[in-house]
Formats: sequence, structure tokens, C-alpha cells
Amino acid sequence: MEGPWPRAMAAWWWWMSLLLLGIAGCGGVLQVHGQVDNLGFISLDCGLPENAAGYVDSTTKLRFTSDAGFINAGTNHNMSSEYITPLMGKSWHNVRSFGGGAGARSCYTLGPLVAGLKHLVRAKFMYGNYDGLNKAPVFDLHVGVNYWTTVNISNANTPEIYEIIAVVPGDSAEVCLVNTGSGTPFISALDLRPLENGLYPMSNSTQGLVLLTRSNFGPTDGVILRYPDDPHDRFWIPQSKPTEWSEISTAKRVHNMEGSSFDVPSAVMQTAVTPINSSSPIQFTWDAEPSANVPDPGYICILHFSELQPLPVNALRQFYVTLNGQLWLGKGLTPQYLYTNAVFNGIPSHGSHQYNVSLNATTNSTVPPILNAIEIFSVLPTTGITTATQDVSAMAAIRGMYKVKKNWMGDPCMPKNFAWKGLGCSYTVSSPPIVTGLNLSSSGLSGNLSSSFAGLKGLQYLDLSRNNLTGSIPDTLSQLSSLTLIDLTDNQLNGSIPPGLVKRTQDGSLTLRYGNNPNLCSSSNYCDASSFIFGHHFLLKVIINLVVSTVLVILLLSVLILCIKMRRRGRTRNNIKRQNEASITTSHSHNNNGHRLLRVDNRQFTYSELEAITNGFQRVIGQGGFGKVYHGLLEDGTQVAVKLRSNSSDQGEQEFLAEAQTLAKIHHKNLVSLIGYCKNREYMALVYDYMSQGALDEHLKGKDNNPRTLTWRERLCIALESAKGLEYLHKGCNPPLIHRDVKTSNILLNAKLEAKIADFGLLKAFNSKGDTHVSTARVVGTLGYLDPEYHATYQLTNKSDVFSFGVVLLEIVTGQRHILKDPEPISIVQWVRQRFGCGNIEGIVDSRMCGGHDVNGVWKIADTALKCTAQNPLQRPTMTDVVAVLQECLELEVAHDDVNGGFYSVRSGGNMNCYGQYDTGSSTNVSQSSTMFELKHLGRVPIMSTDTAPAIR
Repeated sequence: MEGPWPRAMAAWWWWMSLLLLGIAGCGGVLQVHGQVDNLGFISLDCGLPENAAGYVDSTTKLRFTSDAGFINAGTNHNMSSEYITPLMGKSWHNVRSFGGGAGARSCYTLGPLVAGLKHLVRAKFMYGNYDGLNKAPVFDLHVGVNYWTTVNISNANTPEIYEIIAVVPGDSAEVCLVNTGSGTPFISALDLRPLENGLYPMSNSTQGLVLLTRSNFGPTDGVILRYPDDPHDRFWIPQSKPTEWSEISTAKRVHNMEGSSFDVPSAVMQTAVTPINSSSPIQFTWDAEPSANVPDPGYICILHFSELQPLPVNALRQFYVTLNGQLWLGKGLTPQYLYTNAVFNGIPSHGSHQYNVSLNATTNSTVPPILNAIEIFSVLPTTGITTATQDVSAMAAIRGMYKVKKNWMGDPCMPKNFAWKGLGCSYTVSSPPIVTGLNLSSSGLSGNLSSSFAGLKGLQYLDLSRNNLTGSIPDTLSQLSSLTLIDLTDNQLNGSIPPGLVKRTQDGSLTLRYGNNPNLCSSSNYCDASSFIFGHHFLLKVIINLVVSTVLVILLLSVLILCIKMRRRGRTRNNIKRQNEASITTSHSHNNNGHRLLRVDNRQFTYSELEAITNGFQRVIGQGGFGKVYHGLLEDGTQVAVKLRSNSSDQGEQEFLAEAQTLAKIHHKNLVSLIGYCKNREYMALVYDYMSQGALDEHLKGKDNNPRTLTWRERLCIALESAKGLEYLHKGCNPPLIHRDVKTSNILLNAKLEAKIADFGLLKAFNSKGDTHVSTARVVGTLGYLDPEYHATYQLTNKSDVFSFGVVLLEIVTGQRHILKDPEPISIVQWVRQRFGCGNIEGIVDSRMCGGHDVNGVWKIADTALKCTAQNPLQRPTMTDVVAVLQECLELEVAHDDVNGGFYSVRSGGNMNCYGQYDTGSSTNVSQSSTMFELKHLGRVPIMSTDTAPAIR
């Protein structure tokens, strides 16, 4: 019979669990100092007085400190003595509460951290009638600018634990308690644990994982396993069993394979449950928990298996895994002996009121299913926009220097209703919010004027009046071009007003108020004298600078005239043939890393030589608007491709020469290499590397000459290599280059399916490395790949290439053309966006891969592609970001070797290169593209049952 136990029984179970947890924490404490231990752990006892010494748990050896150094709001309280027991851990004895009324936000800042890494955050709450009101509150938790969960305390003696795994984008993680008008928020303890980025790959920079349950099956001692058994300090809650289940265990170590995505402790995997009746399934259910903030929550369920019994030769343990009747894997799962296997749904499950997972033995199985542990998460979007990074850093420095409290916690401008008091922020669709106004009048500020004010580049007004500021006025304020008002009245400033500010007040671009600063030089005799001296020194400097500048200009003009004369003499000596032919020779240049690019003198071919090389232009291997591409063979047997421009070509001479000169100058393993060229009055041709496997589009379209379908791993490798080539154009060249015609027909493959970007006829360079865009007289490119913003504004940026590459990624995932007939013509971007928004990931995947793909990896690639094709260029990632995601997805593909229908069976790890060969002895390092927040309260667990057993919480 399925169904939950009464809530009283559930509360009893969790209370006992936490008491057991408390036993591990009260065996004795040691006095310590410090806030972050050498593991990177932060363990805060919230409400512990600021001057109280920290303590070390004698069992886990983890250090707990006061939370006072991580927040500047709230008051400390002790829990009512009637709720404190000898077994309760010390961190539950105190709370910190936060007044302020409805809408108030109070934030912890946990750090310093390494930006872009994953962390586990755990918040603990026990009301314990600390305020004597006997009324447990309800309030919200936020992580950064994103809603996390609603804390709903059921009664005074019920502890609640919430946990989240997420990517932390900055150098600190912010956990905020928000008053929703249903009682005063409080907190008992707060933990932060760093995680390797290879763990929990379902979470990334756009979504976190909120914990619903993490359960350990089969232990008989009832102990919650955590650190040091789990080096990541996850809580593995023991689950008792129905009478129809039996417990099995082993004393032998259970191993995680290299590159494991979950790193489950051996102590957890050494126990399991299995039905006594071999024909009975293992089942568990959980209810969906929609809310106003998350009306349709998506869930990810991870099942952990390991065979603990050495089965006889003729015995087999094999079972199916289903979710709401849907088969996860196309074949039965057979756990490996003493090695961890995991099965999980890479795409969150939506749309059901209740979810049921069932493990059913196959017809070939001779022993019943087994289950060692489970983890269930709800997916939390973490895409909230944050204030511009530079402004966040500047405001944090200002807050720290002047010890401003007010509501200065969390993000300065976001969410809008929580913007810091005294701040004016500008909100636009195309860019992150920036600080435009700062009013700190009558705020009790003291000390010098902070140089960090100059970091607020969009600041328009600054009011620091009626404080006790001392020292001089920094001239850096004059460099804030948007600043129109500075009010410094009623302070204790001294010195003279900087000349930059004086100049701006004189030209009317700035209003400066500085009255009632007795020691500030303005119109006194002393200031007049100082101004006189300063003026003479300034005049002397001007004269010296003018003389030096004049001499330098004369020298530069002389050198320029000399160079022009020498160049003209050289041209006179050149013969007519040299006048008519372009010289394609690169000069020394530097890339972003400061490395010199070698001088390359490319071979110049005659037309007759091209005829011989191509055997009379016999074999056509490609064709485009420029003309045809022919297969050729050099004298030494090297195969080449000869791109011959036809007289009717759309590509003009200028574009042809641009491509030739570009190919001569740039050198990267993922860009085609120029071998030589031919140019005379009648013919123009390029000779470059022969790519025997042709263009990527031929493989995706499945032409007759390419009957074999590319595997998902091959597609990932091709995408990654192409992205690296494009990234080199954007970042490795000086000035940066924009391809302008990125498409699958311009990605060529060699015999090893290594990808190189080709066709540089439309390539465009920035005028300088600091430019953000290039204006063009006409829009060029290919319909379907063309950036709509570029098409509308004629403003070309490297994000135009990113858009085109996003279309390429969608073609790689779907196997569809960039423009489909569905039944009317539709862009692949719209086609995928419609299906992706409904969670139909399998509906977009190329069916010719026959399920041989990591659905989570496919999801990440499709998501990245849609970000690349965002309407607003500022919302698109850079190619460096795309390379990081592709690298991560390739490593995820290595970690999963059995994929079907969106669910994974993880058995082994290890690095595999792009061409299917394992690199043994090396660990999998996933790029820092994702940082996860994982957490939800541990008081909610799935209902476990067999067909006849009572439910267990």
C-alpha cells in the first residue's frame, strides 16, 4: 500500500535524524580562530556572538565560526531552553533574526571564492520559539539575485535544512533572507562547500539544483553520513526499509570510476536494499511542489547502484528503470561489482503532479533489483541579471571603507525592488544595470574620499554632503564623463580643488558644491597664492611639452618623407609584371599572447602550373559563388585544393586578394592553410590544404558520397575545433578579425575528421583592437546564418560570427538545414526554439544518431546555440565562452557511455580524445563554465514502497 506516513511520524524521523547529526557535533569542541578552513569550507554558527571564539567539531573536525564577519545586519538570539537537548549540536542553539518589515532583504556574503566554480550551499533553520511569540515565520531565500526557495517553518521543534548546488559567477556567494510579511526571517547555521566542476553536470551557469532528498539505503545504524566519509560534506540520510525488503552490505570498498560525475562515498555504496521477493519491484514516489515563483518545477532523479554480492556464474541481476511508466534505458541495467553506476534523467521532468520511479527485474534476471542511494533535485533557473561587475566591485569597496549598513547587502541594483538605499540605477534591455546616482548625504561617513567612486563610470550625481570626510578631493572624479553634480558641502575636506574639476565647472559640464569646508582652498589668499604658484608651474610644463612635441613631430615627418621616397624608388625599379601581380607576403606581427608570427612567403603559381597540378582541372571537389574548387597534386605528391575564380564570380578581385592576404597572415590548426596563389590579368586562384572529407554540411545532409552518419562525439569534436578556429580570429589576431560567412559549408574536414574553417573572402578586420564594431557599406553573408542585428544596423561585431556559429551548432545537433520547410520555410533558430521551450529535446536531435548521444550534453549545446542566436548581441556569449561549453560537453560525453532516451547509465570515466581513443591515467577536468547551487530542505523525501509494503519517509 503506497502513501506517506502521517506528518507526525515524518517529523519524528527527521528530528531523530538531526539528533543523530547533533551527536556527531557535540562530542567536544576546541577553541579556534578563523572563518575559512584549508578545505575551502565555510561553516557559520548564526547568532554566535561576534567576540565568541569559534569551535571545532571533534568528530568531523570542521570549524564553526560566528557569522558576524559575513553580514552587517540582524540580531542574535538564543533558542528557548525547553527546545535544547543534550544531544543537540551546538550550532542549533542560536539564531540570527532580521527585522525591517515586509520586503526587507538581508544578505550573507560568503567568500572570497574563485569566480565560476561550483559550490554547495546549505542553510539550516530551527525556530525553537527564540522570540517567545510561538509563531513560526514564512520567508523567502535568494541566492544572488535569484529566488531559491520559500522557508516554511511548520512548528517550533521541527528543523529545516535547505541545500542548493550552483555556479557562483563572482568572487563571493550571496545568500539572502527576504521578509515576505509572514514573520521575521531567521537562520540557525549556514554552510558553503566547494565542488569540482565535473560533479553534477546537469547544473550549469544558467541553472542550479535544489535538493529534494539525498537518501542512503541499507544502513542499520541510522547514522547520517557526511564529512569526512563524504569529502564534499553532503548529508546522506539513512532510510529504513519495509519488511518486504532485505538489506545487503559489504565491507569491501566500492569504487568510483575516474571522471565520476557524482563521487558517491564508498560508505554510502557499501549498503543497499533489494526486494525479498525476486519478482517484486523497488518503487518510490514524490509529489511535485509548484509555487508562485516556480509554477512548473522540473525534477532530476539520480539513482546510484553497485553490485555488492559476487553472483554465481549462472546468476544475473538486471532490471529496467522507469519514470511514470517511461523506460529510461533501452536495455536492462546490470550493476557492476564494487563499482558505482548512476542512472539519471539529463532533461528535467515536468508536468506531473506525482512522479513514480520503478525498478523492475528483466525476464532474464535471476535476482531482484538493487538500490544503494538516490538524489532528487528540482531545477532552479539562475539567469537573473546582475549589476555590472565593475560597479559591484566599486560599491563593495565603498561599503567596506565607510562601513555603510542601511540595506547595502546583495546585488546593488538587482532585483529592482531590493536596490540599495541611496542608489540610482539605470536599467536597459541591452546591458546590465549600472549605478548612475549615489546619495550618501548625512550618512556619518568619515575618512578620505574613496578612489572607488571613480570606478562608477556611469555615475551622474554624487551627494556626499553633511558628513565628516577629510583629506583632498581626488582628481579622478573629473574623469567620470557622465558626472554632472558633486555635492561635498559640510565636510572637513582640505587642499585645493583639482584642476580637472575646475575646468569642468568652468565649461558648464559639472556643478560642484563644496561650501562649509573650512580647510578647502577656494578663494582665500592662501589659495590665491597657491594658484599663482601652481599656474606658473603649469605654464612651464606646457611650454616644455610644446617644445618636446614639436621636435618629435618634425622627426616623425622627416622619417615619413624618407620612407615615401624610398618606396617610390623601389616601385620604379620593379618590372611591369611585378606591378600587375599582388605580393602575398606576411610581415612580423604579434598575437594576443605576444608571440611573433613567422614571415611566410607563399608560392606563386602560373596558370599552366595549375593546369598540370589539377590534370586539366579534371576533378571538381567544390563550388560556390567564386567559382569551382579542384583537386590537385603537387610535384612531391601533396594533395591540394585549387580554388579558381571564374569570370562570372560574385567575388571581386578585392575580396579574392583579401582572402589570399588573410590566409598568408593567419596560422592556426583549425583554419585552412594557404600553400600558394596565382594572379595575373586573366586568372586568379588560391592553392590550399586538401580536406579529403569535404564540408561539414555534406555529412549532416547525408549525401550519397557520405552515407555514414557522424556520431555525437564526432560532432562535438568538429564543433569544438571550429569554435577554436573562430575564437582565434576574434582573440588571437591583431587587429581582431570577423569571418562574416560562418556556415557548415565553410567548415572543412580532413581524413581524421579534424575541422578547419575556410573561405575568408568576406573577412573584416577591426580598425583597432579596442573597437567594438565595424560599420559596413553593405551587408554580406548567407541568409539563415546572417545576424539580424547586423542586417538591420550595418554594425558588424564579433557577435555576428557568434550568431552564425549558433546556427551551425543547431545544424550539428539536429541534422537539419539552416532553413527548413515545416511546411512553410522557417529558420532553424525558430524551429528549435519552439521545441526547446517545451522541453522536447529529443524532438530536435538528429534521429540518425539512433540515441547514441549524451542528452544532457545535447541539451547544453542546444541551450548554448540559442544563446548564441539571441536577438540582442550583448546577450550572446563570446567564442571563448562557447569553446568552454563545448569542451565541457565533450568531457561529459566521455563520462557517459550508455545513453538512451534522455537518461544515462554512468559506468566509467577517463579522458577520451576526439577520435575515440582513451587517454588512461589522466583525470577529467571540466572547464569552468558552470557553478551550481544545490539545496532544498532535507525534510522532504520520496515515499519508498514495494507493491505491498507501507510507505517510508
